[in-house]
Amino acid sequence: MRAAVLTAPGQFTVRDVPRPEPGPGQVRLRLEGCGVCASNLTPWSGPDWMRFPTEPGDLGHEAWGVVDAVGEGVDGLSPGDRVAALTYRGYAEYDIADAANVVPLPASLAGQPFPGEPLGCAMNIFRRSGIVAGNTVAILGIGFLGAILTRLATDAGARVIAISRRPFSLDLARSMGAAETIPMEDHHAIIERVKALTSGTFCDVVIEAVGKQWPLDLAGELTRERGRLVVAGYHQDGPRQVNMWLWNWRGIDVINAHERDPKIYVQGIREAVEAIATGRLDPAPLFTHAYGLDELGTALDATRDRPDGFLKALVRFS
Repeated sequence: MRAAVLTAPGQFTVRDVPRPEPGPGQVRLRLEGCGVCASNLTPWSGPDWMRFPTEPGDLGHEAWGVVDAVGEGVDGLSPGDRVAALTYRGYAEYDIADAANVVPLPASLAGQPFPGEPLGCAMNIFRRSGIVAGNTVAILGIGFLGAILTRLATDAGARVIAISRRPFSLDLARSMGAAETIPMEDHHAIIERVKALTSGTFCDVVIEAVGKQWPLDLAGELTRERGRLVVAGYHQDGPRQVNMWLWNWRGIDVINAHERDPKIYVQGIREAVEAIATGRLDPAPLFTHAYGLDELGTALDATRDRPDGFLKALVRFS
């Protein structure tokens, strides 16, 4: 099979390597595609802790495809089944997954890309946020995750205030149901605008979906007394400082919404399958760019640079 190998900071090659063989309780997938996650960008930049070359396919964890072979003891999955799965070397034509981490896709989704991990992540974050009808919700950062959360919150009956840097993202937020949009430009102007929109009380729920220090600072300022601050951004570039005085004074509940238990990840993927199959959620407009495996570097650079009109990149194998 062909698989991408990162060879140095910002460099990769595609190599021919043996196909992996499924062990007991595992399946092999012939991948149709794999989403490109922003969490790949730090390894791609080559921090001190990164080791090159990587294992074939490494960093790809948003894969979907067709079951190609099954290991001993696998029930309920057969070659030919189209599935999403938690796999971890998805920048390759084939990958291995534990059968427990595989979710079948219904025939109604045939031909549609389905990067299960980020879709499931969005469903899990929404569940953890506790959003209900009548809430005012601020979402900081309208990328792929923030856009889906905007739709889910709006459909739940919440009033969403979307805050993001790019005009494209703010337009997208409006299309996903946001009641208000604010450019992420001036810290104090944003606070005053949200204060005015909420008659001085600020927001019941604030979701930080950027993964940087400033949006985290801003999120605390926008959360009302006894409100809920949900950390959905992936903070992987070092320690953070928080305004604990403000958090204490307002009695804010802080939720780190990232999951690490594969069972919960899979639960989110199943919920995403149901939401998309029933028409409650349509992620198709969010998959804005597609690349071949030989273009992985371009896909990663676009994910970093976010050119106008870019939201989510997919690496496609078929």
